[in-house]
Amino acid sequence: MTIKLEDDEVEVDAAIIGKGLDVAPTVVQSLIREGRITSRHERGEGADASRVRLTFFLGNRRFCVIVDETGRIIQRSAVDFGDRALPGALRRPSG
Repeated sequence: MTIKLEDDEVEVDAAIIGKGLDVAPTVVQSLIREGRITSRHERGEGADASRVRLTFFLGNRRFCVIVDETGRIIQRSAVDFGDRALPGALRRPSG
């Protein structure tokens, strides 16, 4: 699966987000509308200028994907803090 990147617009299939946050893809859009899934995207700089990092948050979970200029996923990671709250530092851009 690829992610569509056009200018500052990003289109991600609900199956990708659902798998990363451990929820059914069928509920992803409603969770976004409710503000329970939030996200951010960051463009790389220098040697990483052709890459984009997309980060999704849901409760105590964070899911991150890095894509190349064609939208191909080249790295993904997920963190689930179980019963503990997601630390605020994980919501800030890294760099």
